[in-house]
Amino acid sequence: MDYLFLFYYFKGKKLDLNIDLIFKIAAIGILITVITQVLKKSDRDDIAMLVSIVGIVIVLTLVVNVVGELFTTIKQIFYLY
Repeated sequence: MDYLFLFYYFKGKKLDLNIDLIFKIAAIGILITVITQVLKKSDRDDIAMLVSIVGIVIVLTLVVNVVGELFTTIKQIFYLY
């Protein structure tokens, strides 16, 4: 049995291997960077820091959801309940 096959299919369900999450994180990063730079040029450093922290929190929530799905899939593959 091909072990690579297990990573692409699990119990007849194709695992989602797209790169939408990477594009979302990149778009959020670019947007937050532009907003932060504009705020820093207008001497609003405190608000710029707040915007940066909010951007990090948004990205972390996206990543935490994916990592949770990863652990669930690993538990199911190796029958770790």
